[in-house]
Amino acid sequence: MKLTRWFLLAAAGAGLMVAADGGSQIVDRELRSSKLANNKAGTDPVRKIAIYLPPGYNLSSRRYPVIYFLPTPFESYRAPFDRRGAQALIDRAIAAGVIAPIILVAADMNTPLGCSWYVNSPVTGNWEDFMIEELAPYIDHEFRTLANRNSRGIAGDFMGGYGAIRFGMRHPEEFGSVYALHPVGTGSGLLTMYSRPNWELLANAKSAEDVRQDGLSTIFTTIFQAHLPNPDKPPLFIDLQAHKSGDELVIDSQVTARLRENFFIESMIPRYADNLKSLRGFKFDWARNDNNQDHVYANQALTHKLDEFGIPHEAEEYNGLWGHGTWGEEGRFYTEVLPFFARHLVFEAAH
Repeated sequence: MKLTRWFLLAAAGAGLMVAADGGSQIVDRELRSSKLANNKAGTDPVRKIAIYLPPGYNLSSRRYPVIYFLPTPFESYRAPFDRRGAQALIDRAIAAGVIAPIILVAADMNTPLGCSWYVNSPVTGNWEDFMIEELAPYIDHEFRTLANRNSRGIAGDFMGGYGAIRFGMRHPEEFGSVYALHPVGTGSGLLTMYSRPNWELLANAKSAEDVRQDGLSTIFTTIFQAHLPNPDKPPLFIDLQAHKSGDELVIDSQVTARLRENFFIESMIPRYADNLKSLRGFKFDWARNDNNQDHVYANQALTHKLDEFGIPHEAEEYNGLWGHGTWGEEGRFYTEVLPFFARHLVFEAAH
């Protein structure tokens, strides 16, 4: 028993030195997933996790609410702690009374090509099942959490914001509060989706690595592997929304319909409106001056669609650029995300 305890504490790394005096700590764990096994894309079923434990965690028997945070896939799952100062920010917020003590969890949710889009796919793995059936139960088993939807929230940045909304929409019994920072994939943009990828590159790819020649084609390959998977079509294992015929781009209407129905948050609202209405809190925001105005247009349309279905939510368009103003003492994680969860999470066990 002592050896097991020593191993788990050693896995916490540098956070152990902080925790010795009752301060906060970052604990690193690995979780082998059966839900991600046997995929076509080569996704590693062993997923890495970083867990923030608040000051005093080791000195009490108290239980804490949990926020799951999905960082932008353009950075490591550990980037909030390694690059953005999230540990110090949460410490400061707790000390200042912005939010009561919490646990925050960030896991590696990326595929070999990039974003998993947080869905079940025979190509990249069953990410939704991983989150709901493995990761959340693991955290509740290993740490002193308040293991119920009222005390469990989810947030994310950019594609992670998409994932936060999607998990809250489909699983309100697990996540009672949702905050999405500048989500993408929420609906149609100013430009059509088929105008983005290099269709000749996708059609002629000899391996998944070939699509890395073009950034947008890489992103859209991850979208297609999540939402248009086809295990019988190597090497990308996707159905193509369009193909070139000479100089003409031919759009497959049926595939496009599948993509829209399964991918866009806006398209799923009619199916999950009652789930969204059941949330304790729901907020998303976006930067007005995003270099890709598709995101601005889609999020403006999303808040109108939510209103159309009578879904309570907060939506804010702020003056800025995506990727700026999220972190730091004046950033939105500190000034908006943490206060939002302070209002909507339950911080005490039910009696």
